Parts: sequence; structure tokens; C-alpha cells
Amino acid sequence: MTVFARRARASAGRMHPELSLVSYTLLGHLEEAGGCRATDLAEHYALDKSTVSRQVAALERAGLIERRMDPEDHRVQVLHPTRAGTEILAQVTRSRQVAFRERLTGWSEQDLTRFASYLQRYNATATATATEKPEAGPPSD
Repeated sequence: MTVFARRARASAGRMHPELSLVSYTLLGHLEEAGGCRATDLAEHYALDKSTVSRQVAALERAGLIERRMDPEDHRVQVLHPTRAGTEILAQVTRSRQVAFRERLTGWSEQDLTRFASYLQRYNATATATATEKPEAGPPSD
């Protein structure tokens, strides 16, 4: 899993010099959600608001996201990917698809089916864990 995470970080950086894995993740979320507030990003990913603020600032400087006024509440700014941000996401997706095809070439149908079921199981567990409410009190070490 560590190697997988390192590859993901490196892949994001190759696509754009200011695109860290966190930035890429936030940009992807903005695209999937059709935009959202920075506070929503912080809450969704359980990140400190200052961390999200730094990432958002970097994405804005890079021209990958923009702020738009919320049509329902003009006091609120909603973050959206720019055309350049959307293009970067599409480029990363294409690059990943090529890499997956290359790495999985030669795998039997049975191996691919088994691998897919393990990934689905892993993702289902991760999703279930993320939606559970944490217990009150400080985290234990």
C-alpha cells in the first residue's frame, strides 16, 4: 500500500508541478461534487481547515480551481475546477488507465476477477469505516 501511495503522489506531480496527492484528491472531489466550499472539503476528508486552505491556494495559483459565488447565498464561495483543472484530471485518468492495462497484461481472467473482487471488498470496508461516527474522546495511540 505504501508503494501504491508513493506512485500516486509521483503521478500527480508529473502531471502538474504544484499538484500534490492531496491537491489532486481535492481537485477530483470538486469535479465529482460539482463544486463545494473549502469547509466541506475539510469536513469530508477530516483535514484541518488550514491544510485545505493551503491546498486551495496552491490550486488557485496554478489556475486549476476558481471561486464562484453561491447563487443561493452570496456570502459563500464555492470552489470549482477550471477547464485546466478538468483537463489535468482527465490526463491523470488516462495515464492511470494505460498504467493499469500495462501492469495487468498477461493476468488470467480468473486472476483479474479475483483482484477486482478484492478491490471492491477493500473499498467497501474503507467506505464503511469512513462513514462510522468516531467515539467521543481523544484518539488513542
